[in-house]
Amino acid sequence: MTNKKILFPAIDLKDGECVRLKLGEMDTATVYNDDPAAQAKAFEEMGFEWLHVVDLNGAFEGQSVNGAAVESIIKATKNPVQLGGGIRTLAHIETWLSKGLSRVILGTVAVRDPELVREACKFFPGRVAVGIDAKGGKVAVEGWAEASELGVIEMAKRFEGAGVAAIIYTDIDRDGVLTGINWESTIELAAAVSIPVIASGGLASLDDIRRMTQPDALRLEGAISGRALYDGRIDPAEALAILRGDTK
Repeated sequence: MTNKKILFPAIDLKDGECVRLKLGEMDTATVYNDDPAAQAKAFEEMGFEWLHVVDLNGAFEGQSVNGAAVESIIKATKNPVQLGGGIRTLAHIETWLSKGLSRVILGTVAVRDPELVREACKFFPGRVAVGIDAKGGKVAVEGWAEASELGVIEMAKRFEGAGVAAIIYTDIDRDGVLTGINWESTIELAAAVSIPVIASGGLASLDDIRRMTQPDALRLEGAISGRALYDGRIDPAEALAILRGDTK
C-alpha cells in the first residue's frame, strides 16, 4: 500500500467569500477571494486532488449559511470536496452528500451527540469524518467559541470502530498564524487510534510538508493548508512533489 499523503487546500467561507481567520476569531477575517468557485477550480489546476471547505458562519450558527457558495464549489471542481461547519443532523448530512459532497465533517455534534456520528457512519460508510478542534489540549465546540473538558484522545477513542473515515485535528492555538503544525500532539493522536488523522492548524512551510513524510507520521492521511498557500509561502508544485516522493 502506498502511503501517499494528501495535501488539502482549504477554502473557509464567511459571508460567501474565501477568508482566513487568525486563531479562529471571526473578526480577524482576511478576504482572499470573493469567488469561491474560481478558487476551487484554481486549486484543482494547481494539481491538488481534494478540497477542504469550512462554512465558518455555519460553524458559529449551527446551520448551513454559505450553502450557495458550497454548491458553486462542488460544481466548479472535479475534485472530491469535504465540508465542515454547521452540519448537525442526519437530514443535513444526507442533503449535502446528495448534492455531490464526498465527505461531511462533524465537529460540535460529534462532541454533543456521538451516537449521531455512529449512525451517520452506518448510513453513509466512508463519507463521515470527525473534526476535533483543540485549544490547550481540550476539545473546543461551537466554531471554537467555547472549550469543553474533554481531552482530544479521549474524544477520538469514542469513535474507534464506528467507521469514521478520518479525524481532522486542528490546533486552534496555531490556526492561521503560520507557526507550524503541532506535530507532537497530532502524531500522539494518530498513534492512539486506528482512524486516519488529518493535521490542520498552522501549516507554515515546506518543512511541515516534509515532516508529514517521516516514518512516525505514517498514520496520517495528510494535512490541510490555508493561509500558507494563499500567502505563497508554499509552492503547490513543490509541496505535491515532496508528497509524491519526487524530490530529495
